[in-house]
Amino acid sequence: MTTATGTRAGHPPLLDFPFSWDGTQVPAEVEDIRAATPVQRVRTIAGDEAWLVSSYELCAQVLKDDRFSLKDTSAPGVPRQYALTIPPEVVNNMGNITGAGLRRAVLKALNPKSPGLLEWLRAEAHRLVDRLLADGPTADLRGAFCEPYSAGMHCRILGIPQTEAPAFARSLDIAFMNAPCPVTGARINWDRDIARMTALLDDPATHATTGLMGELAALRDDPDYAHLTDEMLATVGVTLFGAGVISTSGFLTMALVHLLTHPIARDLLRERPDLIGPGVEELLRVNLSIGDALPRLALADVRLGDVGIRAGELVLVLVEGANLDPGKFPDPHRFDVHRDNVADHLSFGGGAHYCPATALGRAHARIALEVLLARLPQLALAVPPGQLVWRTGFMKRIPERLPVTW
Repeated sequence: MTTATGTRAGHPPLLDFPFSWDGTQVPAEVEDIRAATPVQRVRTIAGDEAWLVSSYELCAQVLKDDRFSLKDTSAPGVPRQYALTIPPEVVNNMGNITGAGLRRAVLKALNPKSPGLLEWLRAEAHRLVDRLLADGPTADLRGAFCEPYSAGMHCRILGIPQTEAPAFARSLDIAFMNAPCPVTGARINWDRDIARMTALLDDPATHATTGLMGELAALRDDPDYAHLTDEMLATVGVTLFGAGVISTSGFLTMALVHLLTHPIARDLLRERPDLIGPGVEELLRVNLSIGDALPRLALADVRLGDVGIRAGELVLVLVEGANLDPGKFPDPHRFDVHRDNVADHLSFGGGAHYCPATALGRAHARIALEVLLARLPQLALAVPPGQLVWRTGFMKRIPERLPVTW
């Protein structure tokens, strides 16, 4: 529930943001503020003031304008969305990767056309469904399918053993918290994971794979990359695993929530598997997995709609507001795989920080849905939607469990 909190004299009360953790419906505030004040003053989890941007046009403007910076959101003394749970220098990780000369290696690893990757994804999806069928309903689809499927894919991309997945995944519940104050466990987990990934760089088995960590390990013998430390290389692996697993498993979980609470959409994709590709695009648009917003810090005074944003102010891009803006997507709450502009959603961000793993994320979800809908045609929620328990204080909007039957 949203409450208004007071602010300094002469100013209206601020809305507390985020609005709701329930992923089965769009918070009522979203449509209200987009229609009335698409650049709205709010108070963040950290207690700071920020501008929440909720219309498609203005969200896209912020994401494409380099006067709004992601890197500088981690600078000391700036207003915060929430306390950092990773070292400040890692916030702009893709920028760091590019600056270190590692962009080519990372993009190669994230390419779904990498030899054997799509075949591996399909085989892994079938393996996980086999296990579901063997155990019998009911099952927690998030814990038994979405998370191991995503974590396994990232182990394969990195070229590290599948047995490493639980060790790195155990940190994610803390690493992606939205907390008002620094989290003690976040630094403990980070140091442990960096040490573990550094050890994998030294493992001859890693060097023998075609994965990213093997390629990065080989660069240590190249004088052109003498500036790279083991910690820098390990950071690439740890952040790619963490951000990748949380994003892909979170989206897949929430895509399934949408299909299981909208049976017409589920039945369409089950009966017309040829539509699962555009269906994934539409699921990306209506998806509510981005639980808060994309933060940017204004580096200069910028006019945003009717509002003047000052340098040093925090701006939050409300992706669900943009993706459900009727000015961009007519009848926005209707699941329509035939939209002419279905791929114009902002679920992968935009501008310089457009997600580099878009093709991989699409393939990951498409194959999972193809296998699940074919193998479990009667897939349905095992509890009423109102009984789903939603995680709070987290960067992704996800149910704690997704109980299903078939």
